[in-house]
Amino acid sequence: MLKGKLILLRALERDDLPLLHAFNNDIDVELAGGGDPPLPQSLSRLESEFDSKNADGGRDGMDFAIEADNHFIGICALFNHDRVAHTCELGITIGNKLFWGKGYGREAVSLMVDYAFRYQNFRKVWLRVHGNNERAQRAYQAVGFAEEGRLKQHVFSNGRYDDLVLMAILKSDWEK
Repeated sequence: MLKGKLILLRALERDDLPLLHAFNNDIDVELAGGGDPPLPQSLSRLESEFDSKNADGGRDGMDFAIEADNHFIGICALFNHDRVAHTCELGITIGNKLFWGKGYGREAVSLMVDYAFRYQNFRKVWLRVHGNNERAQRAYQAVGFAEEGRLKQHVFSNGRYDDLVLMAILKSDWEK
């Protein structure tokens, strides 16, 4: 649906679920994404959730599978939509570690921000990231996100307390 130079953002398919299950149960992936705390997930529960959402019919919403080189590598979404303030939260997970640090996540974030502003009429996209996840923060900053706040020692992750960093980008800044 949304195509960049490196990736395609498309609907999540049932065939993607075994890999998503593996991503969701990989402790490194969970910790990188801020899994607080990491919890196991069975494939049958993931399939049940997928089937339940699909039973309603209609559209998939603003959840996307990330595909690179014809491989499912992760997911991204816009959620916590505030249709009065025209804001939404962005979340992303690159579950396939072979694709970490190579620009795939940055391109997915850029496509999602453009989608939020151009097609969904949001005026602000925000996100949460752990303070120790400097790689993600640099990727978000490269797209145009700026830190708006920091909650000191707000999350417990991997045996220690970490800051929760709030970052955002405004439509007016994106258009520049």
